Amino acid sequence: MVRARGGRSRLRARAERAVARGEAKGRALGRGAPVRRLRALVPVVVPVLLAIADAMLVNGLELDLEVGVSMLAAAALLVRRRFPLLVFLFTLPGLYIGYIWFAPMIGLYTLAVRRPGRARLGICAVLLIAAHFFPYPITDFELTVYRENTLVLIDACVTSAAPIALGLLVRTRQELASRVEDLTRSLRREDRLLADRVKTTERARLAREMHDVVAHQVSLISLQAGAVQVSTEDPEARAGARTIRELSVRTLEELRHMVGVLRADGGEAAEAHRLAPQPDLTELPRLIEMSALDVTYEGGVVAGPSGTKTVERAAFRTVQEALTNIRKHAPGARVRVRVDPVDAVLSEGSKRAAGSGRSGGSGRSGGSGRSGGSGRAEGAGESRAAHGLRVEIRNGPPDAAATVPALPGGGHGLVGLRERAQSLGGTLEARHTSDGGFVVRAEFPYGAG
Repeated sequence: MVRARGGRSRLRARAERAVARGEAKGRALGRGAPVRRLRALVPVVVPVLLAIADAMLVNGLELDLEVGVSMLAAAALLVRRRFPLLVFLFTLPGLYIGYIWFAPMIGLYTLAVRRPGRARLGICAVLLIAAHFFPYPITDFELTVYRENTLVLIDACVTSAAPIALGLLVRTRQELASRVEDLTRSLRREDRLLADRVKTTERARLAREMHDVVAHQVSLISLQAGAVQVSTEDPEARAGARTIRELSVRTLEELRHMVGVLRADGGEAAEAHRLAPQPDLTELPRLIEMSALDVTYEGGVVAGPSGTKTVERAAFRTVQEALTNIRKHAPGARVRVRVDPVDAVLSEGSKRAAGSGRSGGSGRSGGSGRSGGSGRAEGAGESRAAHGLRVEIRNGPPDAAATVPALPGGGHGLVGLRERAQSLGGTLEARHTSDGGFVVRAEFPYGAG
């Protein structure tokens, strides 16, 4: 009881810390929103404020034509990003009448960044030079003042060229950044293609190694079994040798098909085009007959809609893996295999693949002392009605007098079965039973494959 209370206290403290972290994250996000809005407003508002300050410094605070035109030119900068050409033209009266500089220069800079046409920028530059060079009213212009007119013209040209040069520089930088980003994506794509090519090469190499090593050993087994079948007079020994030879031949056939899949450019595409025929439930009785186990088979081939072959292949592999694990870890145990149709509603949002014991331990599915897969995997999705297939392999406790074979195990049996069931939208459960046995139960909906 004390331990249980302590466990609940730790869980409560952990939950409180999680809630506190969530609240802190929410407050940080809440504080970040005004900062983002402020960053978005600064580039819009600051130029307007600079133009207003320029108008007030040049024309004073007294409301007259110069101040009015200058304030309108400054206010027009609020929409300069959407209408850069119109805003620039709207600021020219402020320069010509109110003698302000910031508003037309900012407008011309925005136009150079967003609409960098040569003819357009040239015409706008000439307009700005003219508005800057000629005085208001035009009657005050004195053509004979050469020195002063030259200085004003140079000033007007610099005032016009500076924002255009800066705007084109900023636009070029943006284009370069975009090109660099595109180049980075291209390099990443090339890296992925190179990795795929390396995987394909490695897949072909593994296929060659598998064929050279495994095929040689299995061929020797088949030859030795054939020799025993011919030389012995014992009927039981001949039957056993014949079974061994049939299994060897079948193993070589499946190995040849799998090598073909591995050596193809895409293993999944090759399987989709039926490059290698795969077993289904019609071969399940033969598998059980050759398993050398005390198996009771209940069920048969179940007819279903589209996706049946994929589901039946998954069911066959489930039975095959379970029987293999029973031979490894529960020798002498009695086994019952059931294959039944399922008429139910499978929910992808509540799909679970569960197994008792330690997850991914030895991948074993039967017998005492086994380490089965454990854990639950949940998928996300919508509920859908589906007819499917249920497969159950149940074994009792192992025979104490039987010798446990020292067969190697990769520890991936139940993990692979669970992943196959999940990929088809089904469930898989593997757990110990109260009588010391083990049960593997899988459900697959039709139409998911």
